[in-house]
Amino acid sequence: MATAREAEVNEQGKIEGIDIDRVSAWMAERTPLTLPLSFKLIAGGRSNMTFTVTDAAGRRFVLRRPPLGKLLPSAHDMAREHRLMSALADTAVPVPRMLGLCQDPAVNERDFYVMHFLDGVVVRDIEVGRTLTPQARKLMCHSLIETLCTLHRVDVDAIGLGNLAKREGYVERQLKRWSGQWEQSRTRDLPLFDTVRDALAARMPPQSPATIAHGDYRLSNCMMDPAGPVVGVLDWELCTLGEPMADLGGLLGYWFDPSDPGQGGDPATTGLPGFLTQDEMAGLYADSMGVSLASVDYYRAFAQWRLASIGEGVYARYLGGQQGSQDEPIDLEAYKASIPRRVERAARLLGLKTSA
Repeated sequence: MATAREAEVNEQGKIEGIDIDRVSAWMAERTPLTLPLSFKLIAGGRSNMTFTVTDAAGRRFVLRRPPLGKLLPSAHDMAREHRLMSALADTAVPVPRMLGLCQDPAVNERDFYVMHFLDGVVVRDIEVGRTLTPQARKLMCHSLIETLCTLHRVDVDAIGLGNLAKREGYVERQLKRWSGQWEQSRTRDLPLFDTVRDALAARMPPQSPATIAHGDYRLSNCMMDPAGPVVGVLDWELCTLGEPMADLGGLLGYWFDPSDPGQGGDPATTGLPGFLTQDEMAGLYADSMGVSLASVDYYRAFAQWRLASIGEGVYARYLGGQQGSQDEPIDLEAYKASIPRRVERAARLLGLKTSA
């Protein structure tokens, strides 16, 4: 009987996204591991491809690379992710320890980086959430907010990230970027998307002092200790310098709240007993950072609009076969339907009329 690894390998010694021999040799030069290595695509990733790498002695690592096929300009920058986590390694922000970055196309065609494996749990669906106690769920909420506040307090100049991006004009840059991404990847007409974008541009609040903005901070992008604390913040693909309230809005954009049934189509994980409400999460952040929540609905709307653009890109890549073969494929029709719901949610948060 073929092993799981053998079943994944084709006759050229590759699996989707990995040249096994060349990547194994590259890794062997950088750490005392035991060959052969096995690679497995982690299900659940919707943008970059993430693999667990296990050596013959059972030691584990994680490899990240861009999706297969044609990529949108400026997207999927592996060097940027690697730089960010390397810079944060000596701060209080929990991040995985980097092993190395490869930018030689002769190794694996596309850039990739490898990091050490973190033990913990990724709460990416309600089934995982149900394995946690209500007390652990509550502690996770507090730890998520504490970790976000810790990130937003980092002195970017002190850790060498002061030139990562412009510090001003965050929302303007984001509106331009995600409007462009929408046009390049959209699969349907959705006029409300442009209506929301125009409203966001017209109602833009003054920017807060710039901080590191993770860009996709949420429960399922953190490795969690089952008892509650954040073990590591993951998926830094969208990180930049800019508006900290946008990170809070993004976290709330993914946060299912039973008291708010009009939100987008996210799993109901955070509706389980013990998880805090969106308002309680926002209150924790405001208390810790000493900021006003007057603009929080604007940034919640901005998050939903941006997530719609990101989601359309992911949907288009799945249609094009660029995400690889995953053990847990998504329901494409349900995923497609969630995108206009996000745009409608953004419109409602801004007080705009919708067809719904």
